[in-house]
Amino acid sequence: MEQTINEIVEWLQKQVKETGVNGLLVGVSGGIDSAVVANLIKRAVPDHSLGVLMPIHTKSENMEDANSVVEKCGIDSVTVDLTETHDVMYATIKDSVVAKGEFNEKNDQLADANLRARLRMSTLYTIATNYNYLVVGTDNAAEWYTGYFTKYGDGGVDILPLSSFTKQEVREIAKALDVPDSVINKKPSADLWEGQTDETEMGTTYEKIDAYLKGESIPEKDQEIIERMHKRTAHKRNPTPQFEQK
Repeated sequence: MEQTINEIVEWLQKQVKETGVNGLLVGVSGGIDSAVVANLIKRAVPDHSLGVLMPIHTKSENMEDANSVVEKCGIDSVTVDLTETHDVMYATIKDSVVAKGEFNEKNDQLADANLRARLRMSTLYTIATNYNYLVVGTDNAAEWYTGYFTKYGDGGVDILPLSSFTKQEVREIAKALDVPDSVINKKPSADLWEGQTDETEMGTTYEKIDAYLKGESIPEKDQEIIERMHKRTAHKRNPTPQFEQK
């Protein structure tokens, strides 16, 4: 595992050198994927790495986990509380659509969640510009394949060091990096609404997605969910369609 970690670190260093930036930053949520990336970029560019904490109605235990990640790996950090910004922005948008009499209650929760992810992305890029850093993404192979990320939100990044690793492999990397146990063992959540967990929202588990990606047999119901998610989210992984003038 140490060899794998060293290879990722060398790849990150290569990205910094080839792009001519000063360093790397990542949004630290208190989840395992961002914890692993925070540790990796700290190793890659010790004096030019930054963890950004961006609470939006975030539960205290998630903030505690995020802070424990930052403290344990020793990465420099900054906290930008986006709660008020999100509330004002979403209320303003919602009021405008309600005034038109066209508000779709069914999509309210998803629209709110996606705005949170996109506000965080905008914050990361604003800070990255200040430092001349690259924004490092946290998607693992399961999330990338199923499209379980917000387009132009947490999917809006410069580089993806973990997108070829299954969730279980990320856990193994986390253990090797000495990520806090509370982070490794918690239920995965994108922190997009109260009580939200990744697996409940997806309707399947990371264990089954990992198995599918490795070519192993899984229940037909789970296979259908995974393949449907992959097909429906192809646009997130593909270049933006462009009309070509003849």
